[in-house]
Amino acid sequence: MFRRLCVIIATLAMLLAIAMPFSSFAKGWEPVRTDVSGLSTVARDNDIEIRVSPGHVVVVSSQPVQIKVFTILGQVVSNESLSAGVNRLPLSHGVYIVKVGDLTCKIAV
Repeated sequence: MFRRLCVIIATLAMLLAIAMPFSSFAKGWEPVRTDVSGLSTVARDNDIEIRVSPGHVVVVSSQPVQIKVFTILGQVVSNESLSAGVNRLPLSHGVYIVKVGDLTCKIAV
């Protein structure tokens, strides 16, 4: 009985440790009204630009776009439609895959 309880507690602790980094993931995309010209540009297409700042990914688009953000392990962080303009998503420290329309890139936050 004691051994089984220890296994259950260890399993719960492991699940909690795995889930903790993901708990600070994005609360959602937010429009940006400040200048973002000083940010590092990661990828650029005709109408879309992906930039990175500490703790955020920034997408600049001249038209509405569908965007998906994945962890490097393939877990979906965000799958949204964004309006035209400058939008940012807060992210935890790590490596992500960002897909905006036909543009796909890897970012490090």
